[in-house]
Amino acid sequence: MNEIKESLRNIEQTYKVFQQQQFTFIAALEHSRENAHDKIKPISSIGQVQTYTDHYCNNTTDRRILLMFLSICADLSRLCQRLEALHSGNATTNALLDRCKTLVSHSNDLSAVRAKYPHDVVNHLSCDEARNHYGGVVSLIPVVLDCMKEWVAHSEKLPRHMMQSERLEKLLDQDFVTHRKSPFACEAPAAEVCIAFPCKPHLSTGKNNGTKFSI
Repeated sequence: MNEIKESLRNIEQTYKVFQQQQFTFIAALEHSRENAHDKIKPISSIGQVQTYTDHYCNNTTDRRILLMFLSICADLSRLCQRLEALHSGNATTNALLDRCKTLVSHSNDLSAVRAKYPHDVVNHLSCDEARNHYGGVVSLIPVVLDCMKEWVAHSEKLPRHMMQSERLEKLLDQDFVTHRKSPFACEAPAAEVCIAFPCKPHLSTGKNNGTKFSI
C-alpha cells in the first residue's frame, strides 16, 4: 500500500505542474481543433486528444502539453491495474476502482465530467468553454485522483486478514511457478509466507529428523 501511495503522490506532483499550464493546454486543444476542422464538438475523450496529438498538432509547445496530459492519463491507467492486483476489495472499493478504470478509458465520454470544489479548474474557463468544450477534459485528472485517494482510504479500513490473504495467494502462486523451474527456488516465498502468517515449528519423526512448519 505504501508503494501505491507513493505512486499516487508522484502523479499528483506531475499534475500540479500540468495544472499551472492549463491555459497552454486549452490553447493547444483550440489550435488542434482548428487544424482538424472540428470546432463544433466538445473534447469528449482521451482518444480524441490522442488523435489531435498524432495528426493535427504542428506546434512544439502544443505537442509538449498534450503529451503531458496523455502521459498522466497513462500513469493513472497503469495505477488502476496495480490497485486491482493489490486485493479483491469490497463493494465500495470495487465501485471506486471501476469508476477510475472507466474514466481513464480512451473511449469513455468525459464531456459531462466536472471537478467540484475545492478544485477550480473549471472556474478558470470562460462560461462557453466550460459548458461546451473543455469542462470535461480539464476535470478528468483531478476527479480520477480524488477517486483513487478515496479507494486508498477505504482499502486501509479493510480487515487485515483480507490484505494478508491476498498476499498469501500471490506468494503461493509465485512459489508454485518457481518450484516448477527449480526444486530449490521456493525458499524465499515460503519464508515470506511464514512472516505474514506466523508458523509453529515442530520436530518431525521422519527419516531426516528435519524441522517442519505448519500454518
